[in-house]
Amino acid sequence: MESWRVLKASRLDIKLCLASAFLRLASYGLTNQVLTLFLNEIGISEREMGWFMSLTLVGDVCISYLLTWHADSWGRRRVLTYGAVMMVLSGIVFSWSENFYVLLIFAIFGVISPSSDEVGPFKSIEESMIAHLTPHNQRPEIYAVHSLVSTLGSALGSVFCGWLVQALQEHKILETNVQCYKAVFVLYALLAFGKLLTIVFLSDDAELDAHQLEQQDPQQALDETTPLVETATRKIAGLAPETRSVMFKLLIIFMLDSFGYGFMTSAWTVFYYSVVFHLSSMALGALFFVAKIVMALSSLPSSSVARMFGPVKATLLVQVPSAIFFMLIPFAEGHLSLSILFFNLYNLTMAMDVTPRQILLTNIIKPGDLTRVMGIVNIGKTFARCIGPIFTGILADKGLLWACYLISGGFVILADLVLAVLFIGVDSHILKTTNA
Repeated sequence: MESWRVLKASRLDIKLCLASAFLRLASYGLTNQVLTLFLNEIGISEREMGWFMSLTLVGDVCISYLLTWHADSWGRRRVLTYGAVMMVLSGIVFSWSENFYVLLIFAIFGVISPSSDEVGPFKSIEESMIAHLTPHNQRPEIYAVHSLVSTLGSALGSVFCGWLVQALQEHKILETNVQCYKAVFVLYALLAFGKLLTIVFLSDDAELDAHQLEQQDPQQALDETTPLVETATRKIAGLAPETRSVMFKLLIIFMLDSFGYGFMTSAWTVFYYSVVFHLSSMALGALFFVAKIVMALSSLPSSSVARMFGPVKATLLVQVPSAIFFMLIPFAEGHLSLSILFFNLYNLTMAMDVTPRQILLTNIIKPGDLTRVMGIVNIGKTFARCIGPIFTGILADKGLLWACYLISGGFVILADLVLAVLFIGVDSHILKTTNA
């Protein structure tokens, strides 16, 4: 397999980034399974849960903006170390506190994910590391593996959480459900500590030398890193005008997409299946394990789809069906098997747009601007996702949680239409680079 061959030949720093991503997503997968159930168990209403998730994401936006904007100057490893330490602390706090405001503060600063997806500065910094440590023609495979190991981590975290909570409940090792859920957060802290160790072993090559691109021969820089959007001059204190122009277009697309997904995050999906179908912790863990495995397996062929059609067309080919499957889930209420089928078809197609999007970003943005642009894009996505949970909580409180599936899918399709209008023409140029 081409992806495996490229991975074996990659540098140790790449492998450490992948290990870090695996541990991070495994910890998110753990907490995703119990976050809404834990909050509900300690007396927080559905409306308050919506605000909790939204405020967590708002705080994450602010922290991510600060850290990703200065990551290259402060040091990527230093920023990642801070994030991992705060994850450890948040796991410890969630394992003993039941105070809404204390939990909210550490959910923000400690990077508790309300959706089992990426939050914080980690993903954008890792993607930038991969971009400057990997040749253009090997990036599709490395990004596909990065997506694969991340999704596998989330899957294993989900199923292990379900098994752990079920075992603790059945064998009465802990007296209450709250104590069982708190045990999951202890495990979260341990995985975060493992992530911290992977960061410690990153080499100096993981850092971007701010003078490297300036001292490089112009023709050599053109041959190795030429993006579609060229800039004549590069501002030291900010982004060049051409970069900003592309970034704003990307923000419109990704924020529409993320705004839609914010209405039905993974944590709310856990709550939906718990309330509507009364699934046990083990059944919920198994449901999300299978879904994540399906998602992980679909991430590998995503690089081939991107090479064949180009990143923009590849994104459209997989994301539109994904949104449709998601919108069909509430219509299967009362039919668990059919609902699970739609849910897995949604997961099968959803992850196949990750690699095409990464290829699009890393090919149209200059390397010197890449960390900040990817950070801003991820921040914009997170900010857009902040809004949805508030309304989800309100709708859930009124018994209309099912409507969030329709709203979510509708905005994702709208984002795809904007993507087609603004970027459909760049595929041919990118294909020349990635298939060279």
